Amino acid sequence: MSKVAAIQMASGPNVKANLAEAEKLINIAVQQEAELVVLPENFAIMGMAETDKVKIAEEYGSGLLQDFLKEQAIKHNIWLVGGTIPLRSDEPGKVFAACLLLNSQGETVARYDKIHLFDVTIEANNESYTESETITPGNNIVVVDTPFGRLGLAVCYDLRFPELFRAMVEQNMEICALPSAFTSLTGRVHWESLLRARAIENLSFMIAADQGGYHVGGRETHGDSMIIDPWGLVLNRLPHGTGVVVANIDLTKLAHTRKMFPALEHKRFHCEFPAK
Repeated sequence: MSKVAAIQMASGPNVKANLAEAEKLINIAVQQEAELVVLPENFAIMGMAETDKVKIAEEYGSGLLQDFLKEQAIKHNIWLVGGTIPLRSDEPGKVFAACLLLNSQGETVARYDKIHLFDVTIEANNESYTESETITPGNNIVVVDTPFGRLGLAVCYDLRFPELFRAMVEQNMEICALPSAFTSLTGRVHWESLLRARAIENLSFMIAADQGGYHVGGRETHGDSMIIDPWGLVLNRLPHGTGVVVANIDLTKLAHTRKMFPALEHKRFHCEFPAK
């Protein structure tokens, strides 16, 4: 059994202030004996404009944000999912929204670049988002071995694409870390339902670390970071405000659930339509 944590923030445009807040919350998670800590999407910057993150983009392997993650992992002897940070893309004016997984020695053992980009209009409050203007999509599915189990990485809008999670299960995913910055409006109606669905249909733990609150740029994010077990039960959650959600990950329970309810073994992808 392992203890994991999801961190909830309301990041702004001041990188140093965001890193200080992240450090404080990581400390709280460690005080609660968390061994794996997940930061939210855009933990280091929620700018006044989408282009702000492009201005602070780093080369993969070096930079302030990557140094911060390394220092925190080593200092606390934890595995750390670094939310997302902007890493330089070959496309001018664009970055990768990169989710880095660091081990307790501060080594980056996995990198996932957000695949599905949030290009939507929400008519109810006249909000519009076009991530593809500043982000280059990734194209690699990432599932890696950790001391806590086979860990898959996904980010925010990915949650709406069940094919991605099923593909991760095909690579033996047992736990999924999902850094997010879900909008307040869509979060109220979809966030919990989608998270629990992904946990249930894939018989996997979900660690969902969300941005939550009002941001200087005018955006409001949903929050309600939570940890969900393979049966879809919410083990712990933080509905509002900044803070930390901690729960135990029990792979024995996961194995028992998959054995007693072997839905993953019952897949039939080669069905045919009846002849007319």
